[in-house]
Amino acid sequence: MTLVQRQARSTNTPTAGGTVADAMDTAGPQADDDMTVEVALSVMAGARTTHLLVRDDSGRCTGLLTSAQLAAAPDGSAYSDRVRLRDISGARGPFTSPRTTMAEAGHMMRHSNVDALPVVDEDGSALGVLALAR
Repeated sequence: MTLVQRQARSTNTPTAGGTVADAMDTAGPQADDDMTVEVALSVMAGARTTHLLVRDDSGRCTGLLTSAQLAAAPDGSAYSDRVRLRDISGARGPFTSPRTTMAEAGHMMRHSNVDALPVVDEDGSALGVLALAR
């Protein structure tokens, strides 16, 4: 069974200093890693978001997928309508802590070449997302 969880968007404003907790948005839609790509794209469209947090069967965040990554999945040679989120290569880390400084998070995003980072607690549960301003 595939589960989707939605949370309201934060109104926090990112600042140059401070920590990730000061600037992150709430987690937004989350989906179990057994969800199919088609369903995930529908969830993202319905939520009007460009990313989806993916979690394993124990509820730990395993990564973040963007709509671009999901839209590209059908182009793969091994694609079928049964491809699960866990099968998409971009569904793994990197992650950050809410205590990470904004400077450290910015460095991590540049080094990892990502536009958004899942923010997780010490148990691996998603707390939010730190995304670049658009």
